[in-house]
Amino acid sequence: MIIAVDAMGGDQAPAVTVKGALLAVRRFGVKVLLVGDEPRIRQHLGEEEVPEISIRHAPEVVAMGAQPLAAVRRQTASSIVQGVLAVKEGQADAFVSAGNTGAAMAASLLYWGRVKGVERPSIALAIPLPSGRRVLLLDAGAQVDSRPSHLVHYAYVGSIYVHKMWGLTSPRVGLLNIGEEETKGSELAVEVYRRLAAQSDLHFIGNIEGRDVFSGKADVVVCDGFTGNIFLKTVEGAIKFMLDMLHDAIDDDISAKIGALLMRKAMRRVKNRLDYAEYGGMPLLGIQGVCIIAHGSSNEKAIMNAIGAAKEAVRNNVVKAINEVYLQKEGTLDGTSGNLGCR
Repeated sequence: MIIAVDAMGGDQAPAVTVKGALLAVRRFGVKVLLVGDEPRIRQHLGEEEVPEISIRHAPEVVAMGAQPLAAVRRQTASSIVQGVLAVKEGQADAFVSAGNTGAAMAASLLYWGRVKGVERPSIALAIPLPSGRRVLLLDAGAQVDSRPSHLVHYAYVGSIYVHKMWGLTSPRVGLLNIGEEETKGSELAVEVYRRLAAQSDLHFIGNIEGRDVFSGKADVVVCDGFTGNIFLKTVEGAIKFMLDMLHDAIDDDISAKIGALLMRKAMRRVKNRLDYAEYGGMPLLGIQGVCIIAHGSSNEKAIMNAIGAAKEAVRNNVVKAINEVYLQKEGTLDGTSGNLGCR
């Protein structure tokens, strides 16, 4: 299996992307196609030849602040466009990028296309729970403005994803809202509730509030991309804030330092479970290919695990499964017919 990696994407590229690729080759047994400025990539590869690593030269880089669609159309020699083309041309099986998220999505849509029947792609965020399980939240920022039908699609593709990737046979779907009652929330939320409740092949459990996302009540949580991205950034900030407070409290108290030493292993496990680098990246669902969106500040561990996530999505035939369900449900998504295949 070959995973194409945007070697120029991210705050510390290409240094961390090359290191992450080397780690992934050893950890996951994959081959990696590094896409980007070849001379700069080779500087970080060093003298040693690694048979599992190859390079596709792409001299241009899409800036983080660039307008996505315009950049993709104008900068066809960029690492993002060339990485997506590598998959389309059969040179790679999946694409990973820590670069401009909008550009990665625009290039995937332009060159791969959407799954027939999916109106808009979505970014899916896996959130670790205290129980050791996970919950999938989508959309985490692919579409800022959403229609009710978009969120119904998110519920389907999210359910298929957790079924294929996590082995859940009847994933519970919740709608992120400000209250549990079906009449709560915006006009969008009320209409989405009505439509989700009408889907006989979804295990819809109703509204869930933000605090309940971490309770494990739902396996899939759907929301519009604006709300989802704010939720994501708030969780990231809250985790950093709490860890900083804990460190400050330990530093100010000698007895706390002793206690921290005794709890060192347990605290390390907690920190690792909260570390985004452990999960690597977020899949872009609803497109005709596997694209993993990594954090712009990804380190080599995060890049490695993003490559691992891409491998698992390919191995579990996620894209094929979504296509099969949508082919079966063609023209019936807002009704109650069809079979999701995981209930």
